[in-house]
Amino acid sequence: MKKNRVNTVHMMLFYSKITINAWFQYKLDAILRSFSVFLREAGTIAVVYFTLITFNDINGWNIKELMFLFSFIFLTYSILIIFFTGLRDFEWIVNDGRFDRFLLRPRGVLFQILASNSDWFAAIGHGGLGVLLFVLSANNVNVEWSALNIIYFAFTIFGGVLIQGSIFLIIASLSFFFIKTGNIRDVFYWNIRSFAVYPISVFPKIIQVILIYIIPFAFVNYFPSQFFLHKSDMIAYPEIYIYITPIVGLTVYLLAYLFWRVSLKHYKSSGN
Repeated sequence: MKKNRVNTVHMMLFYSKITINAWFQYKLDAILRSFSVFLREAGTIAVVYFTLITFNDINGWNIKELMFLFSFIFLTYSILIIFFTGLRDFEWIVNDGRFDRFLLRPRGVLFQILASNSDWFAAIGHGGLGVLLFVLSANNVNVEWSALNIIYFAFTIFGGVLIQGSIFLIIASLSFFFIKTGNIRDVFYWNIRSFAVYPISVFPKIIQVILIYIIPFAFVNYFPSQFFLHKSDMIAYPEIYIYITPIVGLTVYLLAYLFWRVSLKHYKSSGN
């Protein structure tokens, strides 16, 4: 068992080395493309910032606290896209027949997909912006960094990555049933994520239910932010929600994995 774990880690590192060499073969191009991702996402932040700066607050959240809320999205996505790029682009792997190669290799199919590619440009662009936003906003809202807070933050980021990875895994599983899943991904990931950049308390109840219980983006940034900020609108939700992001992440990922295993049985090769 121990030898298998060592081999798995070795394989993951080997795959990572290959993908890093591939993505950074042309260093200037890699720097420019990573920076372009940073600027693109920074433009989104700027639009939100200048739109909201005319308001004193949104349901008790000022602009600095909203930027703190926003930073969790970028931080978790930067880690997510290192490990889950293969699932983000999975429909193309199925449609052009590349998936057959994963089935023939003596390794777990999902492991191969997760390890075979990483969008390093997106990871660096989103990560750089996320770190910048987090450091500036955390300082502006006077977050106190104790050992407990640091541990909580690390586990929360882990849970937030798993929650979003679960969404990618479920959508990837649907590729065994539908030819195109890009529109499904747009609706159930990107469109839902656009709600998560604001406090969920500003939305109608139906949106809150979706963000908490169906596609639990609220556990990626809203409830973790409440741990540090203690905003008054948290009174509308059970306090336990602040602490369970890692549990939610593990639970939804397990469910997504079970759905993947069931869906995999329905795969039919696209042939050549």
